[in-house]
Amino acid sequence: MVRLGLALIWLLHFLPMRLLARVGAALGGILYALARSRRHVVLTNLRLCFPELDDGARRQLARAHFRAFARSLLEHGILWWGSKTDVQALVRIEGIEHWRSVTDRPVILLAPHFIGLDMGGIRLAAQYRLNSVYSRQKSAAADAIFIHGRTRFGHTTLFPRQDGIRPMIKSLKRGEPVYYLPDMDLGARDSVFAPFFGVQAATITGLSRIATLARAVIVPCVTRQSPGGAGYVVTIFPAWLDYPSADPAADAQRMNAFIEARVREMPEQYYWLHKRFKTRPPGEPNPYEQ
Repeated sequence: MVRLGLALIWLLHFLPMRLLARVGAALGGILYALARSRRHVVLTNLRLCFPELDDGARRQLARAHFRAFARSLLEHGILWWGSKTDVQALVRIEGIEHWRSVTDRPVILLAPHFIGLDMGGIRLAAQYRLNSVYSRQKSAAADAIFIHGRTRFGHTTLFPRQDGIRPMIKSLKRGEPVYYLPDMDLGARDSVFAPFFGVQAATITGLSRIATLARAVIVPCVTRQSPGGAGYVVTIFPAWLDYPSADPAADAQRMNAFIEARVREMPEQYYWLHKRFKTRPPGEPNPYEQ
């Protein structure tokens, strides 16, 4: 099934971008209707994060998320098999001066889980040295294509998440930037509870720990999907001042607050398919259990 899906993505990547976007949006509508368990996860996340919306508004937002996600999934074909020129046409870079202005310390690009995450990472790696962390996939075919896509331009080393932070710290100390994705629920280990949309969320402290050990600067980096098949924009923000602090919980809260602000700007594009609140403080039930 995975190989069939990859073959379909390869075939569709030859379409014009605007047509590919329409096909992706249509696929998203089908996935919303059929993927009952994932639809439940998305709607649960939206209920927790946007209690001010009624059920109809949350369902409308969930449909928009499925359309944006499916479109990005099909557009991965351009990342994986398109030329370097194709990738550069797909993704535009804004704010590169904020990264270039950091000349005296290693840089961690904080890249939250928006649906354009790979678009921004691979676009930057097509032009600049940029390492990243990688979670091994269950499917060998999917694992191979993800590694290929993220390393195909020869400017990237992937560090398996299972290997811990030591390889990443060594690369930072060599002056190699890292594209880091720390905003998923990875369990209670090495995490603190910090508010995200007013809900206590298990948040790994890796960003502040790695920055401390490598004396690195945090430069946030967010990728937005443009409407109508107009590609993506990866925006690089000014480096954070006074980070990390002596308080990992405060650092986690600062990161979550930044991500929340960006989510509110494009709520349909955050990765709501992930069970962001599955790890709960003692005594709290799992919100995803039906």
